[in-house]
This record gives sequence, structure tokens and C-alpha cells, in this order.
Amino acid sequence: MVSMRHQARVAALQVLYENDVAGHDTAASLERLLTERDMSTEAVAFTKELVDGVLGNQKSIDQTIEKFATAWPIAQIPPVDRNILRIAIFELLHHNITPVRVAINEAVELAKTFGGESTPKFINGVLGSVSTLAASKQQGL
Repeated sequence: MVSMRHQARVAALQVLYENDVAGHDTAASLERLLTERDMSTEAVAFTKELVDGVLGNQKSIDQTIEKFATAWPIAQIPPVDRNILRIAIFELLHHNITPVRVAINEAVELAKTFGGESTPKFINGVLGSVSTLAASKQQGL
């Protein structure tokens, strides 16, 4: 059984990808996607929370990606990978509700489903580095 939060992460990834690649209006994409799916009220709320959180913090999230994926300028990271990282980094550094391990595992699962062959390893590597920053932030250091 797919968890409500996983379902919400998939929906958020699809909305963010559509916005990133096609430049579609995020609110309209989100509304369309949510009407096409049978999602619980909690899943819908979490999807919106993720999309709004990523978009509201995108500049700092992208700076974090560039800091920890130094070999890849943000524009050269495939859109699926980029948006998986954005969701996970939002959860790790800005949302502070999802445990670090869960955020990383969920991102790797999204990478396995939607990314290329090397995506899971790339996502895991970047988020492993980001997780040290997240851990120190959660401890108030």
C-alpha cells in the first residue's frame, strides 16, 4: 500500500516538473492533477504544502543543490532529478517535520520510479551531504 505522504510527494513532483519544464501555472496544474486523482484530504494538503514550500524557498533550495552537487550547475541537472532534490531539501531544511532518513528514502524511491538509471545514486549522494546540514540545523547548531 502506498502511503498518503508518498502519494503526495509523487503529485508534488509532477506539478513541480510541469512548472519547471513547460512553465505551466502551478496553481492550475495542481488543481487539475488533484481533481484527476482520488487523494485523501491529508494527501491533498501535504501536496500543496510541498509545492508551496518548494516554490517559496526555491532560491535557497537551488543554492543548496549547487553547494552539494558541485559538478552540476542547476540548469544541467535533469528536471526530474532537480525537482526530487527540491522536494527532499525542502523537507530536510525548511519543513522540519519529516525525519532525515525518511526524506532521503522517499527521494530515492521517487528517483527509482521517475529518474534515469543513475538518478537514485545521485539523489542519495547529494542528500547524504545535505543531511549533515539538516542534522545540525535540527539540533540548533
